Amino acid sequence: MIIGLTGGIGSGKTTVVNFFKEFKNVSVYIADSEAKNLINKSLIIRNKIKKEFGEKAFYNNQLDRKYISNIVFKDKQKLKALNSIVHPEVAKHFKEFAEINSKEGYILYENAILFETNNNEFCDYIITVFAPEKLRISRVLERDDFSENDVIYRIKNQFSDEKKMIQSNYVIKNISLKTTEIEVGRIHKFLTEKY
Repeated sequence: MIIGLTGGIGSGKTTVVNFFKEFKNVSVYIADSEAKNLINKSLIIRNKIKKEFGEKAFYNNQLDRKYISNIVFKDKQKLKALNSIVHPEVAKHFKEFAEINSKEGYILYENAILFETNNNEFCDYIITVFAPEKLRISRVLERDDFSENDVIYRIKNQFSDEKKMIQSNYVIKNISLKTTEIEVGRIHKFLTEKY
């Protein structure tokens, strides 16, 4: 069983994932981390990115995320091009991961752009992590080297919370850690009792 977990930037997906990781019968796949690994390891992806974004896309043999971010979050066509290079490879990698971990209670597939990339289609259930926009902005400003405008721009480039929540089986309001932990436990109990 595959459980998709998504939510906008700063919603607290990592916090929620960490609560799920505490259960023994759950395998967790974090699409963004795996994408970073694949970009830096795969010559196919690297060459396609260099062709699309130029040699400056890589610095010290690693993807220059700041350079790429400055381009893709200001140009929707470039964002689409990047996604079309990276996401098919991540999807292929995830399928291999799912086969290896098929005996687990379920696989938690964390992907910030689950709906945008149509990866919701192979999920049995979907969880959206939600937090108010002001809280999301302050979390990202504390965590990353972004300006407030950068964060707002990224929020506007993702599906709206409403669009995600209406297509989800569960919504976790991630405002209080304790409440979030209880909600994760409740969802886990339901998922493991169901199968």
